[in-house]
Amino acid sequence: MVFEAPPPPLSNIQMELLKLYSVGVSDDILLELKKVMSKFLMQKLREEADMVWLEKGYTEKDIAAWLGKNEVP
Repeated sequence: MVFEAPPPPLSNIQMELLKLYSVGVSDDILLELKKVMSKFLMQKLREEADMVWLEKGYTEKDIAAWLGKNEVP
């Protein structure tokens, strides 16, 4: 007999999203929530990328080299 491991518990964000199901939201609100979450996550990624950029000391010349360009515009 093969036993399967139980599924992992829900994450904190999954729990919050499940709370919306009990209230119910329109498709318009759902779309707006998706946009807000996307914008929020993009901002967090940009902040992390900026920190790495500063820690590594990257410059415009580095980007040009990565792109195979000889000069920075």
